[in-house]
Amino acid sequence: MATMTIAKAINEGLRASLTQDPKTLLMGEDIGELGGVYRVTDGLKRDFGALRVVDSPLAESGIIGTAIGLALRGYRPICEIQFDGFVFPGFNQITTQLAKLRTRSDGMLSAPVVIRIPYGGGIGSIEHHSESPEALFAHTAGLRIITPSNPQDAYWMIQQAVSCEDPVIVFEPKRRYWLKGEVDTSAPTGDPFSAHVLRSGTDATVVAYGPLVPVALAAAAAAEEDGRSVEVIDLRSISPIDFDTVTESVTRTGRLIVAHEAPTFGGIGGEIAARISERAFLSLEAPVIRVGGFHMPYPVARVEEHYLPDIDRILEALDRAFAY
Repeated sequence: MATMTIAKAINEGLRASLTQDPKTLLMGEDIGELGGVYRVTDGLKRDFGALRVVDSPLAESGIIGTAIGLALRGYRPICEIQFDGFVFPGFNQITTQLAKLRTRSDGMLSAPVVIRIPYGGGIGSIEHHSESPEALFAHTAGLRIITPSNPQDAYWMIQQAVSCEDPVIVFEPKRRYWLKGEVDTSAPTGDPFSAHVLRSGTDATVVAYGPLVPVALAAAAAAEEDGRSVEVIDLRSISPIDFDTVTESVTRTGRLIVAHEAPTFGGIGGEIAARISERAFLSLEAPVIRVGGFHMPYPVARVEEHYLPDIDRILEALDRAFAY
């Protein structure tokens, strides 16, 4: 066991992948000499060389397009998109090419490309540096999408993404990069596309992922002081979604709150609400309630705390659920 931040855990996971497979390589803007804006790739160019940790030009479409070609030649490229809002110049390559290669080739081709995207707010920045675009990619079949919320998951999920034969987008919660936790480097955390129950409860279920998982846990702890037992589920995978784990929980608790930083309008929470309403309708004591960001461009830093969902907004949603 070792204590690491999420950033360090991803660094060590990347190091393990580079060590295990000589055809694994990293590519992205400023990831080599600088070690990335958040220093997640710090030291990797020094240890593995400039041919395997590549400082790319400032061109996201070129990064993704090159990675697709490398994957078709037997490599396992890991792309870093410097900020979440910078991914859109490469959106076409991801959604119209990368996501469809296996189907288009009738399974004859695979493109094991990993795309790392730091996402979400809470860092005092602005739009294009604090986006949560996960729903845009989840709507595209052919992509797998995961997001760790703790160092243990971060260490193992990045390696599991690299070993996957499908393209995987790893959304990394940038405001949690410095969150510390224990990492067992000898024991994987299981299927990266399954949800984990982090806290058991009997009265309501809160589902969150990525940066909002600590907020959900804190809200559950606060609710306990009011005599409410709240179960917290870390979704971990956005595509596919582990609906079985969520359904089992809601069948017992009767109430569901889904929380994410992205706007509630058109967000992942709407899909979860619809599926659980179909699967567990007779068990629900209240409508599924979504908690998320507002349907607006990301605000300036001085007011972002009003935009980001917090403990109070989750507790208010719980109050509404219990009022039915």
